Amino acid sequence: MTMSKPFKPTKEQLAAAAGKTGKTLPDVIAPNLRVLFCGINPGLYTAAVGHHFARPGNRFWPALHQAGFTARLVSPFDERELLNSRIGISNVVPHATASAAELTPQDFIAGGRTLAAKVKRYRPKIVAILGVGAYRHAFGKPKAQIGEQAEPIHDARVWVLPNPSGLNANYQLPELVKLLKQLRAATNSD
Repeated sequence: MTMSKPFKPTKEQLAAAAGKTGKTLPDVIAPNLRVLFCGINPGLYTAAVGHHFARPGNRFWPALHQAGFTARLVSPFDERELLNSRIGISNVVPHATASAAELTPQDFIAGGRTLAAKVKRYRPKIVAILGVGAYRHAFGKPKAQIGEQAEPIHDARVWVLPNPSGLNANYQLPELVKLLKQLRAATNSD
């Protein structure tokens, strides 16, 4: 298998990635995962390079490693290696935008339905949604907070975690790692 190599997308590639007719990312998914991590939606950089959480400064990969989900710091370009540890990646909304603020309520509702269908099909033990606002909008839970949620999606437990984007100043790497460690402990209790 040939791995994609990192590259910096051009302005044209970024523009081509945008919107509902732009690029989407293939899910990193398989049946019976321990955790299916779900981003809000791909950013333009991520969509242009074709790998999840690929923008430099995104804290997903370092937090995942520091929390003990991976034995080494995995690159977005090696994202499919996560399947060996029964970890997957998807998004609530599939199309790319420069900012999640560009998404509409309808985008979130449709994305929530699509995500629920994936959960029903692939049966992960836990779905971890990386963005409290995305979870609130997609699943009609306006008061949801960070942490495990009371209601499952089909048979999957649901955790809501902060968005790991470098633009999310409310949660720095140490806080993300702490929350991911709590999630990892929950995956070991199954």
